[in-house]
Amino acid sequence: MQLSSRPSVPPTDLSSRILAAAQRLFARQGFEKTTTRQLAEAAGIAEGTLFRHFENKKAILVAVVTQGWSELLTDLLTQLSEMGSYRAVAQLMRDRMLTLHKQSDLMRVCFMEAQFHPDLRDRIQSEIINKMTSVVEAFIQTGVERGTYRDLNPKVVARVFLGMFMIAGFSQDTLMDEQPSPAFQKEMAETLADIFLNGILVQS
Repeated sequence: MQLSSRPSVPPTDLSSRILAAAQRLFARQGFEKTTTRQLAEAAGIAEGTLFRHFENKKAILVAVVTQGWSELLTDLLTQLSEMGSYRAVAQLMRDRMLTLHKQSDLMRVCFMEAQFHPDLRDRIQSEIINKMTSVVEAFIQTGVERGTYRDLNPKVVARVFLGMFMIAGFSQDTLMDEQPSPAFQKEMAETLADIFLNGILVQS
């Protein structure tokens, strides 16, 4: 009876609320230890409402990961398409690093759960990682053709590019004793961009 007094919420808003709650809970206590009752309580809905939006708890996990990564991919593609200078890749990496830091819950869910759910891992690889790699690879290939970048394998460079800032963004929340300050985050992102563009050897 108490539920009927709640204001109606558009289905898309409810789905977003469920996914946001699931991402927080999965990141903090893991998929297996999170119950659908906890998900419902965190989302502020009845438990039965979950299953009007998602077939089961596994479907919620898949949606959390694929939707989160799809948004990151869209942002990456948009920023690459708007770049007027290939030197602006440094700014791109800074922006992406800081974005990934804000998505630490998503990163944690991906790294933790992909190892236990091969089907989820395969989906991340086929629908997200491969697409991101293709976008960056095309960007690097154009830079090579224009003489901006060295003549290296664009696919390999793209994987290095993505791997560097993904791992660095994730490690800020897993390998450090304290929450990094905004100044340190900025310095880390700029150093990463500098290493990617110039390496660490002193130029002779």
